[in-house]
This record gives sequence, structure tokens and C-alpha cells, in this order.
Amino acid sequence: MSSTTPDPARLRRSYEGGELSEPALPADPLALFAAWFADVHASGLVEPNAMILATASADGVPSARTVLLKGYGPQGFRFFTNLTSHKGRDLAENPRAALVFPWHPMYRQVRVAGPVFELPRGEVAAYFRTRPYGSRLGAWASENQSGVVSGRDELERRYAEAARRWPDPAEGRPPGAPDDDGADAVPLPDFWGGYRVVPESIEFWQGRRDRLHDRIRYRRETPADPGEWTVERLSP
Repeated sequence: MSSTTPDPARLRRSYEGGELSEPALPADPLALFAAWFADVHASGLVEPNAMILATASADGVPSARTVLLKGYGPQGFRFFTNLTSHKGRDLAENPRAALVFPWHPMYRQVRVAGPVFELPRGEVAAYFRTRPYGSRLGAWASENQSGVVSGRDELERRYAEAARRWPDPAEGRPPGAPDDDGADAVPLPDFWGGYRVVPESIEFWQGRRDRLHDRIRYRRETPADPGEWTVERLSP
């Protein structure tokens, strides 16, 4: 290994940033998630809603990627994407997933696992209209998400075609005219949608000194179970 290349085995850091104690835990894991998410956001961490989404095909081949959390609550953790992408095909074949929120600067991570359900089209359309004009065009330009393209030029061409088809209403607006972000100028693609991961388990990981990390798992037998969560401490 080159002397200028860091050796991963020698990279070490002592984790001293907080603790998780059972008496202080809320009964609802979403309350703890909300508190941690607020802490991460307040810390200035870039993309605090970034999460690793792990899926598997029907024959068990795993894959993972980073997506952005766009909402959470009793109904699950929500995100939006191309339904025909690699992850979309996985979820069509095997509608279960795992999420990881890797909040490294705070020595924290959250793991979520459970079944996945597609969001209603009305909810998807409502969110799609909030996206910036360029992002909506980008959804159309990347219709074949995860598919092979000939090069960057092909993507730029598709984007330009979408822009010609659905011009930006903000362009050429007379001075003093009310703002219009073109929310309805670009229609929702039929290949674009959203999902919610309904947690059967949520694990909170807090780094501690000497690798004696706190790992607290909230678990219930089924995602539809209205009963209380079972809270367990896991060995680090």
C-alpha cells in the first residue's frame, strides 16, 4: 500500500457523544426518531434526510443505494423514485426493505426494517408538484433509470426535449407578475411514484467509548399491530 494512501485498518476514533438509557426512552420510537432528526438537522449536517435503502430481488440478490427521506409518521418512512428503476423492480418482486440513517458526525445511526407499500397516486402527484421545475424535467429525462445510456449527451438531449415540451412558465413573465413555479407545467410521469417502509423494527445506535455502543431496538410482530412496541437492548 502506498505511503500516501490511508490504511483503513488504522483509522480509529473514540465515540463519545451521548448515551441511550432505558428509563429515558419514549414508548414510541417515532418520538425518539423525531428528536434525533431534529438534532441532526440543527447540527448543520449536509442532507440529514439521506438514508441507505437496501432491497433484494425475488431470488435474494441484494442492492443498496442512498435516497432521500421525504416524510415519516405512523404510516411509515416515505420516499419517491422511478418505479421502473433497479430498486423499483426489486420492490415489485420482493416488497420488503431496510433503511439506515448514517449520522456519523453525531456517532449515531438508525436502522429501520419492514414491508414496503406503494404510495397512492394522489399523494405522489401532490409531492411531484412541489419539486423544482428542473427536477420535474429530470424525472422525464431519466425515464429509463438504472438503464444503460450512450453518454451524458443523451441525457442532456432528453432534458432539452422535455423543456421544449413543457416550457418553464417563469420565463418571459412580465415584471411585477405574480410568481409561478410552474407546478402544473410538467405532468407526473406514470413511471414515477413513491413508497413507504412500514417499520417492524427500528434500532437506535449511539456510539460509546471502547466500542461499548448503546443499541436499542423497538420491535413489533407485524407492522399493522396496534399494540405497544417491545424495547430491547442489543449487544454491541
